[in-house]
Amino acid sequence: MIALRTFAASAALSLALCACGTEPAADQTGPRPTLPGQKETLLPPMKIARPAEWEGAKPTVPKGFSITPIATGLKVPRQMLVLPNGDILVAEGSGGGAPKLRPKDVIAGYIKSLGKTGVKGGNRITLLRDADRDGAFEFKSVLIDGLNAPYGLALVGGDLYVANQDALLRFPYSGGTTRIDTAGQVVTKLPSKPNHHWTKSLAASADGSKLYVGIGSNSNVGERGMAVEEDRAVVWEIDRETGAHRTYASGIRNPTALAVNPATQALWAVANERDELGAQLVPDYLTSVRPGAFYGWPYSYWGANVDPRVHPQDPEMVKKAIAPDYALGSHVAALGLGFVTEGGFGGTYADGAFVGEHGSWNRQDLAGYKVVWIPFTNGQPSGKPQNFVTGFIGKDGKARGRPVGVTFDPVGKALLVADDLSNTVWRIAPTRSVR
Repeated sequence: MIALRTFAASAALSLALCACGTEPAADQTGPRPTLPGQKETLLPPMKIARPAEWEGAKPTVPKGFSITPIATGLKVPRQMLVLPNGDILVAEGSGGGAPKLRPKDVIAGYIKSLGKTGVKGGNRITLLRDADRDGAFEFKSVLIDGLNAPYGLALVGGDLYVANQDALLRFPYSGGTTRIDTAGQVVTKLPSKPNHHWTKSLAASADGSKLYVGIGSNSNVGERGMAVEEDRAVVWEIDRETGAHRTYASGIRNPTALAVNPATQALWAVANERDELGAQLVPDYLTSVRPGAFYGWPYSYWGANVDPRVHPQDPEMVKKAIAPDYALGSHVAALGLGFVTEGGFGGTYADGAFVGEHGSWNRQDLAGYKVVWIPFTNGQPSGKPQNFVTGFIGKDGKARGRPVGVTFDPVGKALLVADDLSNTVWRIAPTRSVR
């Protein structure tokens, strides 16, 4: 039986890897993306960039900027948080564990594994410190360990919040602390059984009274049954003091990063959309998260575009669905979102957000594998995304790194990028004034 399954997986993998060539490029960024016809197939085209070492090379950044690794040898760095004193916290871990119910699940899991690090997730928070503010972080320590796939981080006053894959925890924190041995207090349990999309993104409201947690779906389009989707594909609003929560927004398949726009104090998210409708469906997106809004999953996408695979259909929910604000492209796997603060880098980079795109696995032409800049005006995206950190894919087609969390450091005036393939935190800073 094992040999039979292995043969079947091998044959299916060969079919996936030899899938037909790339489709003509469609403009799938911005508020009105091109949405081609649906192309549901027995096996979607699958291709992922295999890992390779940097060997002294670095990612590429725009002229006038430099990039340096400030921490290496990490254990699957995901999201980061810059503390008021300039220390940087890095959440390290990897979760999941949902059963694979279809042959597609097995094949997709294998394909994805080919593009991952071989390092086991650290289940910890690491602290980085640059005491003399010269851009070289000479001190590194484990702030908290023994966690369960930590991801989202937030600091409110003297409380540090960590979103594990199964619970939101609170730890006491004071400036300059390098080690916390106190057990975390459970603010609230988070949906985790099963955990198809395990990451729990986290952001604090501008006044600090509320916390927002992004909770991904348990399936692609409800094929595991809707019973396991209770409290999934949502953003929760949580009372910081009591742990009481409500559904703030729903129908967001996988809200992988949350951030508050400092210009408007509005909550924004990047989300990964559904698969298996074609290489150019459905675009991942960046959107403001409106209270009470429904963003379509699983019944429809980008507003009222019905997904015929969902049973039973629900026309009333489709009518309620609103379109996201801004498309990022199909299958780019956006995992990081960071707004600039205090004028950012100035000039072109004074108002807007950086987005970390982890990279595709289910289209023949690789998409993502970079960090993009999205300019904002009056609280809204106001132009096409601009490549900011690229070069993660070498000329040989292999990946040296894959960006996840992106965070702007107002203390050091730098962008931080967590790379969970080379297990590095990169720091990008201007070498001269930016116009």
